[in-house]
Amino acid sequence: MPLPKINTPTYELVLPSNGKKIKYRPFLVREEKILIMALETENPKQITDAVIQILSACILTRGVKIDTLATFDIEYLFLNIRAKSVGETIKLNILCPDDEKTNVEMDIDIDSIKVKKDKNHKNTIKLDDNLSLKLKYPSMSQFIESNFETGEETIREMTAEELAAEEEYIREDALQRQAENEEIAAHNATLQSSRDKFADMGLTAEEIDAIVPADKELRVGPDEITEPVA
Repeated sequence: MPLPKINTPTYELVLPSNGKKIKYRPFLVREEKILIMALETENPKQITDAVIQILSACILTRGVKIDTLATFDIEYLFLNIRAKSVGETIKLNILCPDDEKTNVEMDIDIDSIKVKKDKNHKNTIKLDDNLSLKLKYPSMSQFIESNFETGEETIREMTAEELAAEEEYIREDALQRQAENEEIAAHNATLQSSRDKFADMGLTAEEIDAIVPADKELRVGPDEITEPVA
């Protein structure tokens, strides 16, 4: 008789860097042991590798390349996975900056931690009237490369792998975005049909707006959020 299969709960979040939805699960006991063992070594490279290994196991959405995610995406993902695995509260001892001697115990709610973006933030910098520079957030592979890897040959191989992974990630994201936008377009068409029927009944635009909800916005890809060059 086979052993019963234990189903783990799944959760969803939105990546701060690109707005893509990610499904994930809490980490298991064996995965927590991997992290604990890495922490005991106090080796930054091993700790980073352990975090990447755990994230790769816990992320359920297909096509997500951990190495190409922005570093703040990694931190945000790991905090949320930790919250669902261990608990939403972290107890910390904070050193008082006034006397640098007193330790104050604080409880931090992980669910309240958000990545803040300035509303005017753009990834395109206008150099002049004819040229613009499009920037990319530093990825985890670039972070490891800059802090733990040495040698020109290693850097060249990492860059080639990163480019291939990024192309695959962009392709998967475009397919998912297309499917989501098709659903949104069908939903908006249904709303518009309802508006037309109410208009035929003689209702005013204000009355219709009070009854029929607003259209959902289509999901915009990173390559579509650009500043036009004069």
